[in-house]
Amino acid sequence: MWLQMLEGIQIKPLKRIVDERGFILELMRKDWKEILKEDPVQANLSITYPGIIRAWHIHTQGKVEYFIALRGAIKICAYEEESGELNEIISAGSDPQIVRIPGIYWHGFKAVSNEPLWLLYFINRFYDPENPDEGRRPWDDPTIVPRSINGRTDDSRVGKAWSWTLPPHK
Repeated sequence: MWLQMLEGIQIKPLKRIVDERGFILELMRKDWKEILKEDPVQANLSITYPGIIRAWHIHTQGKVEYFIALRGAIKICAYEEESGELNEIISAGSDPQIVRIPGIYWHGFKAVSNEPLWLLYFINRFYDPENPDEGRRPWDDPTIVPRSINGRTDDSRVGKAWSWTLPPHK
């Protein structure tokens, strides 16, 4: 099943191939053209402690990130300033998926499980310290005010400064 939210954001569930020895999980395949639109040039592993928020940043030169939670759970958010659309995606190592985030959106994440989050992510461009591809805002920036969340305007968090700490349910 392919889901698309803000243009270019995609989610692809990953399939475990299980037998009596354990399982194998294909994390990235060059022939997954529906989601893999750029060739990754680097893979990184980020370990984040429970409750930690790593946000907000944007990439100004076309960097794309592919997130895979290997252990723990993550809330990934992407925000388009012009439309006010915010996408909120929950991903977990217990039900692995690839989440593609084009760097043109303000984005970040929060570790939402009781254990450290192990996040594997692939990028399509190297970081160049001489010409940084990055803008930053604080995680609690009051100017990020969604006008819709995942396409919905009836969410109680719409129209308010984004809070990483509010639960997604009423």
